[in-house]
Amino acid sequence: MAPASLPLSFPRAAGAPLPPPAIPGTSVAACSHLPAPSRGTGRRRGRGVALAARQGGRWRAGVSSFSFIPSFFTGNKGEKDAEKAMRLKEELLAAIAPLDRGAEATSEDKERVEQIVQQLEAVNQVKEPLKSDLLNGKWELLYTTSTSILQPQRPKYLRPFGKIYQAINADTLRAQNMETYPYFNQVTANLVPLNPRRVAVQFDYFKIFSLISIKSPGSGKGELEITYLDEEIRVSRGDKGNLFVLKMVDPTYRVPL
Repeated sequence: MAPASLPLSFPRAAGAPLPPPAIPGTSVAACSHLPAPSRGTGRRRGRGVALAARQGGRWRAGVSSFSFIPSFFTGNKGEKDAEKAMRLKEELLAAIAPLDRGAEATSEDKERVEQIVQQLEAVNQVKEPLKSDLLNGKWELLYTTSTSILQPQRPKYLRPFGKIYQAINADTLRAQNMETYPYFNQVTANLVPLNPRRVAVQFDYFKIFSLISIKSPGSGKGELEITYLDEEIRVSRGDKGNLFVLKMVDPTYRVPL
């Protein structure tokens, strides 16, 4: 029904007779015969127009047709995004579980993971991750597209098949990458914030087999952008287009200075 065909109610003075019911199809202008409010009724009434309805032969007070608008249009976006993020994280973890950190991913697998990640990034609620305590600690690498990490050209038994970690401490602007079995290689780096989401990475020391420390050449550098962050999952993208998905394992870990 068009809004103009709805009967309208106006403020009525105490004791004034009830208005006659509107004739179906009557326009707003046709309601001008309704009695006007008394001038001596006290405080001035609000100017808003309320909808009225006839029920059981009696008129009941109308409710503003605009009262629902704020909640209808705004809702609680934060809660909806959090629920969607939870669902997408479950979908992402299921998609990458059989991919051996990405070493066994086909082009179709990579496309599917990328699509899920983009949806997850769209509901990221931590807009300035470098200022968030959620970033600090040791993260386990679950998936990446970086061939320098995965070494897919090597036989599987020569790849780093132990867990791989990355630690970040935003307060000291330090980072550390750690391989486990069989090589136990490590590298530490200084971070230079470029904006609240992106850092320049300057590697300073490599450690081979966790024993031999080698100073990094000046060319050892890159960039890293944190595109999704919560208590459990971090998604980052490198300057060479690589994708990294990690899960938090130790929020108390400190990178050596």
